[in-house]
Amino acid sequence: MRKRCIGLTVIIIILCLFNTAYAEEKKPDIPESISVKGKVVEIITEMTKDELGDEAAIMEEKQIVRVEVEQGKYKGKQFITENILSSNLYYNIHVKEGDDVILYLEETPGEGPKVFISSFDRDKYEFIIIIIFILLLVIIGGKKGLKSVITLIVTILIILKFMLPLILRGYSPIVLSIISCIIITMITLFIISGFNKKSYATILGTAVGVILAGALAYIIGVLAKLTGLSSEEASMLLYIPQNIEFDYKGLLFAGIIIGTLGAVMDVSMSVASSMNEIKEQNPSIKRKDLIKSGLNIGKDVMGTMTNTLILAYTGTSIPLLLLFMAYDTSMIDILNLDIIATEIIRAVTGSIGIVLSIPFTAFITGYMEKEEK
Repeated sequence: MRKRCIGLTVIIIILCLFNTAYAEEKKPDIPESISVKGKVVEIITEMTKDELGDEAAIMEEKQIVRVEVEQGKYKGKQFITENILSSNLYYNIHVKEGDDVILYLEETPGEGPKVFISSFDRDKYEFIIIIIFILLLVIIGGKKGLKSVITLIVTILIILKFMLPLILRGYSPIVLSIISCIIITMITLFIISGFNKKSYATILGTAVGVILAGALAYIIGVLAKLTGLSSEEASMLLYIPQNIEFDYKGLLFAGIIIGTLGAVMDVSMSVASSMNEIKEQNPSIKRKDLIKSGLNIGKDVMGTMTNTLILAYTGTSIPLLLLFMAYDTSMIDILNLDIIATEIIRAVTGSIGIVLSIPFTAFITGYMEKEEK
C-alpha cells in the first residue's frame, strides 16, 4: 500500500506540473511559415560562378529547380524555384534530381506561393536510427530494456512539455532544471528498479551530486564572468518574438545541470546496486565494511565515467580546437575565451558531480541497509 501511495503521489505531482506549464495565457501571435516535404523533379539549369557575371559577387552557383510538393494543400503541384549556393558550405543545399527536400512556402494574398528549398529531408533517417536503438534495447535488455524505453520517453516529455515551456515563460531555468532532474531521477529509478532502498539511495545520491556540482558551477561561472551567450543559439534567443528577458547565465547552468544528470545517476545506481547485492550475498557484513566496499566500487567507476564526460565534450569541440591549432592561437587566448571557459566548466562540473555522488550514495546506502547484530 505504501509503494502504491508513493507512486500515485509521484504521478499526481507530474500531472500538476504539466498543468502548470500549460494553464497559462495564450501564446502571442507569431507569423507561421509553411514548411512541407517535397521532391526535386528536375534540375532545369545550373549556373557556375563564371556564368553568373555580376551575381558572382554574392553567390557561387545557382540552380533553377522544378520541385513537387508532397503534402499540404499544394500536394502534387509542381513549382520552379531558384536555389542559391554561396561560398559558405554550411548553408549550401546542392540538390540533385530525386532528392527529398523540405520546402518553405511563402504565401502572398492574390498570388501563388513563393517556394524555396530550406533543407534536405532528414527526419526519416533520424526515425530509422531511433527505431534501431529502441529495438536493440528491447531485444538485448528484454523487460529492463522496455522499461528503459519508457523512462526515455518520460524524460523527453518532462523536458519538452514541462521545463522548456516554463523557461520560455520567464521562470528560473536553474530551479526548473533542478526540479526536472529530481522528477526524472525518481521516475527512471522507480520504473527500472521499483520502490526499494536501492532506488531511494540512488535518488538521494544523484540529487546531492547534481545540486552540489551545479551550485559550484554557478559560483565559478559568476566569478569567471561567463555570459551564457557563447553559443549561436543562445544569442538568437535575444530576437525571439515573445520578447522574454532570459537569464542567460541561468540557461547555461541549467544546461550544465541537465547534462550532468545522466552520468551522475549512472554512477549512483552502480554504487547502490552493487552495495545492495553485497548485502544480500553477505547479510552479516558490517555497515562500515559495506560502505567501504561501496566507495571502492565507486572509485573504479569514477575513472572511466569522468573520462567519458571529458571525451564527450572534447568530441563536440574538435572543429574549434582545430581552428585554434591552425591559427596557432596562444593558450592564454584560448583559455580566456568565453566559449572555451564555458565548455571547460561544463565538462569538469559533470565530473565533479560524479565524484561527489559516490561517497554520498555509499553512505546513504550503508545507513539504509539494516545492520545485523
